[in-house]
Amino acid sequence: MVSINNVRLDHVTSFGDAIFAFSITFIAISIEIPQLPPNLSEAEVTNRLFQLIPQFEIYLTSFAVIGIFWIKYHLIFNKIKDSHAVMLWLNLLYLFFVTLISFGTALRFENNYVSTFALYALILTITSLLLSLIWIHALRYTLLKDDNMTQRQKKLYILQGIFPAIIFAGSIGVAFINIQFASYLWILIIPFQIIFKKRTKLS
Repeated sequence: MVSINNVRLDHVTSFGDAIFAFSITFIAISIEIPQLPPNLSEAEVTNRLFQLIPQFEIYLTSFAVIGIFWIKYHLIFNKIKDSHAVMLWLNLLYLFFVTLISFGTALRFENNYVSTFALYALILTITSLLLSLIWIHALRYTLLKDDNMTQRQKKLYILQGIFPAIIFAGSIGVAFINIQFASYLWILIIPFQIIFKKRTKLS
């Protein structure tokens, strides 16, 4: 029986790329295509297309979130030199929740309830935390390529998952007041990602 420790790291990240691609594709095909009979007027066609705007907003948000998760995923694994059994299982669990993002998005397409938003935000919270756990595990077992990384840089990489998790978890409470505003809170992750890249280079 082949040990899971023998799985090459490039195979791990290639599998991850496939999962991310699947998740984005599933989200895209979940958008409901409107029925456009040939007897409709241009005004009616335009109206039905405008009805798709809420779905496209959810799609755009989910695409951006998955894209950021993908970037962070590679930022972390580019620093890791070798695979490890526990880390590989954490990686599989992380990718499992990445696939659930597409499920959460499809659920949001169907309705706009606080409960479905909360479930979606919870999936994103757990996904973010798992990314930090992968990094913490790599630190614990000295699996990093660069031994010259400062303690500050290592801590910043941990925050890659923790800070977004705080935003996603916090948005659940905000959703009970205003669900639309709760979704917009997720935009805060983008400036954080920019600041993170600058800080890691300066540290």
